[in-house]
Formats: sequence, structure tokens, C-alpha cells
Amino acid sequence: MNTWIAIGLTAAGCYLFKLLGLSVPAGALERPVVRRLAALLPVALLAALTAQQTFTDGAHLVLDARAAGLGAAALALILRAPFLVVVAVAVIVTAAVRTL
Repeated sequence: MNTWIAIGLTAAGCYLFKLLGLSVPAGALERPVVRRLAALLPVALLAALTAQQTFTDGAHLVLDARAAGLGAAALALILRAPFLVVVAVAVIVTAAVRTL
């Protein structure tokens, strides 16, 4: 039952947050600082989530196959590989390191 309460509260919070965003005046959204933050904040949050999922296991720092896959994906991105190639490289490297 506690799980459903948490899900319901999260859904209600997300809805209220979305409603709050819609009630912000247009003039406030057209400021250069706000535009820059709106463009960069999702990227920063995704990078933080990726790092947290890759380098932690509960409360401990871990260096395992996931880190090798992320490194290979970063290298593929530096070499300007297409997105599907980046994902494939990460999967193949992670699987290869796990088999060792």
C-alpha cells in the first residue's frame, strides 16, 4: 500500500509542477539566463543520472563493466559515431568485460 501512496504523491507532484510551469509569465521565460538554464539543465541531470547509475551500487562506489561500456561510448561519441553505433559499442564492450 505504501508503494501506491508514493506513486500517487509523485504523480500529483509532477502534475502540480507542470501546472506551476504553465503559470509562469512569458516574460520570465524569455530571459537569456532562463533560456540557457532550460537548455543545459536536462543535459546536466541526465549526465548526473548516468554517472550515478554507472559508478555506484547502493551506497558504494564501483568500477565494473558498466564503467568500461560508458568509456567506450564516450570514445565513440568523440569519434562522431552515430547514436546507434554508440549504443552498440557500449553494449558490446560491457558484455565483453563481463565475460572476462
